[in-house]
Amino acid sequence: MSLGRILVVGDDPQIRRVMKMTLSGEGYQVEDARSGEEAQETLRSGHYDLMLLDMNMPGLGGLETCRQVRGSSEIPIIMLTVRNSEQDKVSALDAGADDFIAKPFSTPELLARIRAALRRAPVPPEGGPQRLTLGAVEVDFGRRSVVVHGHELRLTPKEFDLLRYLALHPNRAIPHRELLQAVWGPDYGDQVEYLRVFIKQLRQKIEPNPPTPIYIVTEPWIGYRFQLPPGSL
Repeated sequence: MSLGRILVVGDDPQIRRVMKMTLSGEGYQVEDARSGEEAQETLRSGHYDLMLLDMNMPGLGGLETCRQVRGSSEIPIIMLTVRNSEQDKVSALDAGADDFIAKPFSTPELLARIRAALRRAPVPPEGGPQRLTLGAVEVDFGRRSVVVHGHELRLTPKEFDLLRYLALHPNRAIPHRELLQAVWGPDYGDQVEYLRVFIKQLRQKIEPNPPTPIYIVTEPWIGYRFQLPPGSL
């Protein structure tokens, strides 16, 4: 039984070949694409559960490919790059990637990142709230949909899982580590830059005035508080 379908995107044929062999051996179905343009054509022709995307490609680069894919798809995306700077991480996440891994990387690290990207934050036994209203924003957790002023808004899987976890724990300061481990998994906890980017993206989508948030509030040196007005849930 396949663990999922993965699309490997990069211009280096040797790396694509090695990754196909490695991931196929672990139980994934794997296809590859040589460019951002080919990746988009491949995504339109079939269903994939995750994309491994090289940041440094000629032509339509990895960042622009990620942005364009994000315009129409919620597929989890892991960005691959030869650099490991914080700016590269922020650029990748800001373009819509769910995670970031620097080359060279080990097979166990790659597999752990894939599992984290495919992972959805667990729903508590009681199920939690099914709907949330924040002014003009309507969130349906069952359908994983967000509607703003009557228009459906696209959230990435990790953005939605982060919003759901915040909604499950309203009106209290939630530490960075707790949020990271709840949404990405137990191997995460120190990647505060992930949260900065994803919180910024959520604020842009659900806050009436993102620079001055009233729902997702920063708790200095601790984390974030999801401040809910009465009657929101």
